[in-house]
Amino acid sequence: MLEGQTILITGGAGFIGSALTRRLCPKNRVLIFDNLHRNAIAHTGLLQNSNVELIRGDVLDKASLSAAISRADYVVHMASIAGVDTVINNPTLTMRVSLQGTMNAIEAAVESGHCKRFVDFSTSEVFGQYAYKVAEGDVTSLGAVGEARWTYAVSKLATEHLALSYYKQFGFPAVGLRPFNIYGPGQVGEGAVHHFIRRAINDEPLQIHGDGAQIRAWCYIDDIIDGVIAVLERPEAVGQSFNIGNPRSTVTIYHLAKLIVDLAHSKSPLEFLNIDRTDVELRIPNIDKARRLLGYEPKINLEEGLSRTIEWYRQKDRELA
Repeated sequence: MLEGQTILITGGAGFIGSALTRRLCPKNRVLIFDNLHRNAIAHTGLLQNSNVELIRGDVLDKASLSAAISRADYVVHMASIAGVDTVINNPTLTMRVSLQGTMNAIEAAVESGHCKRFVDFSTSEVFGQYAYKVAEGDVTSLGAVGEARWTYAVSKLATEHLALSYYKQFGFPAVGLRPFNIYGPGQVGEGAVHHFIRRAINDEPLQIHGDGAQIRAWCYIDDIIDGVIAVLERPEAVGQSFNIGNPRSTVTIYHLAKLIVDLAHSKSPLEFLNIDRTDVELRIPNIDKARRLLGYEPKINLEEGLSRTIEWYRQKDRELA
């Protein structure tokens, strides 16, 4: 169990970073390094915790990032440009933040001389359009060159190679982590669950891109945090990449929308929009490696997780009313 450590989280003010901070801060000091582009932590109360410190900065600024990392025992590198639409509109910045930002973070951690673990957040997108029960050793797919949809995946795959190359050549304690479709209370941005719940609780139309036949395995936020804690704590994690997700919570986007409408007791109709970009048709992880080396096992099924998330959004609306 991590205790009495200093953990720096780049991109830590985001959805997953905020949840990880909440889990870590009772017994550790957490440094959040973030430019607050997506500020999920603002209304959590975590910034009032004496064990949590916000450092306003950008991973492209190596000097400020190095100064922050020099204070840390562990680094969880989450900072990236997120959301399909945002990535498509900003492909150059997406690649700069992933490639240059990760190089800056790794070099700073190496130069500090006391980094005990460096966790590089990658993405399930590295498996391309069709990913059925994909394992960590399966062939990744880079997508067509020039297709903006894949700039995020390409750059993230490169950072995995970079981090694990530092492990192989220099013994740097790096770990790669590939999250699969995370959702839950506190989510901000462009995610399907966020969009569907926000509209469902207001009886607004749920907008589905394409015919809704795309298949996803959804992982509740608490379950991915269990995976992150495991790769921070377990020595077996070093030098490895891991899929973290919940293959048992697999549905089509259409059925996800229907389930949210039912659980929210909503009157929202479903709207089908033409899709004018490349999309991922199938994404389900194999998590046997995480089970074997980390003891990882997702606990929250889809209905329970969605119910908790719907209630969280409703509670937030009541607080703002």
